[in-house]
Amino acid sequence: MDFLAGLGGGIWTLIAFLVALSIIVAVHEYGHYIVGRWSGIRAEVFSLGFGPKLMSRRDKRGTLWQVAAIPLGGYVKFLGDSNAASAGAAQQVDPALSRQTLDGAPLWARFATVSAGPVFNFILSTLIFAAFMLIRGVPVETPTVGEVVTPPPGFANELQAGDQILAIGGQQVTQWGDIYTIAADLPEASSQEWRVLRDGAEITVAGPDPVPPVIGGVAPGSAAAAAGLLPGDIITAINDEPVTRFDAIRRHVEDAQGNPLNLTISRDGAESDVTLSPKEQDIPSAEGGFEKRWLIGISAGSYLSPAAESVGPFAAIWMGMVQVWDIIVSSLTGMWAMITGQIGSCNLGGAISIAESTGQAANAGFGNFVWWISVLSVAIGFLNLLPIPVLDGGHLAFYTWEALTGRPPSPKALNLLTAIGLALVVGLMFFGLSNDLRC
Repeated sequence: MDFLAGLGGGIWTLIAFLVALSIIVAVHEYGHYIVGRWSGIRAEVFSLGFGPKLMSRRDKRGTLWQVAAIPLGGYVKFLGDSNAASAGAAQQVDPALSRQTLDGAPLWARFATVSAGPVFNFILSTLIFAAFMLIRGVPVETPTVGEVVTPPPGFANELQAGDQILAIGGQQVTQWGDIYTIAADLPEASSQEWRVLRDGAEITVAGPDPVPPVIGGVAPGSAAAAAGLLPGDIITAINDEPVTRFDAIRRHVEDAQGNPLNLTISRDGAESDVTLSPKEQDIPSAEGGFEKRWLIGISAGSYLSPAAESVGPFAAIWMGMVQVWDIIVSSLTGMWAMITGQIGSCNLGGAISIAESTGQAANAGFGNFVWWISVLSVAIGFLNLLPIPVLDGGHLAFYTWEALTGRPPSPKALNLLTAIGLALVVGLMFFGLSNDLRC
């Protein structure tokens, strides 16, 4: 990744975006293919990309596997399909082979085959999230220190791995959540008194502020990502004013009201200056609904991490499923908020902003890139389930109509709705692109 990043921002962004998209599309289309095959539906073409073939191979079942010249999607063309979207009137086939077509298969087989694409996207994301849980583990019940990061000069940190935190600034700590609650009551300083249990003895050591100005995460597409900030960076000053607590960063960002801020960053012991401008964004409020706030797109980190314990595979998978569900719910909430005018339409980005965010995630490291792929996979799976003709959700809506009425929609209605659906999809694409250029 370091080599590719050195090729240049635009090329790196394009490569990262195409890699992420190819993985997501391949998994999505393989879901259609394999469930269709299990359901007795024959796939004639499995294509990664559109347009002229670059390479291809035909397997023993007669399916042509190909990589095409335009790597912006993919498709599975089943026997009898008139086009890659499996939309519109089906082609005529030998009546003896009708059961092997999507149009001639039983309703359950069609429903399973079409829904498998988004479901496989959700499965991919669940497995990636679960893998992170298995690798990282979950914090132990008692507030115990895991890894410790050496702070820059002027910031004390005498804590050691294995210390059990008992109190900070004289205030008792019983769980990790207490640390952040206590921070609000402590004076801002580069050092605080930490009471810990070490090797069976209670001692007091000098430690950092509970919520120091350390970047824990950088949101793709944010001002911080565009400026090249990375997790682990320490913001030591803003506009030449020293910073000792993460809350101070929030105050500076809000006070700037979108005006440029000069950040002094400590990274791997070296200091540098970065200038960026906060962006006004709609975010969920604690009272419900949304509120506008100025943000640069970073979350709080720390000079220390909690000691972790491993989780079993079933618990990790469950956590992964919860993560997928949370993304779907937030997507639905955001979509409804845009429709009802609670938030601005600029919250809907297009291919350019997605590509830029993907490049920024890749630039932040392999783990961030893989995590971003899983987030995008959920988003693409969710998008495909929208009940818009030409999308998977449109097909499922037609099948639901057939299940309820006992007959499919008429060819005339199918053609009209498909044309409307295509216009909607193309319109959304252009709307997203226009937002990328103007917002």
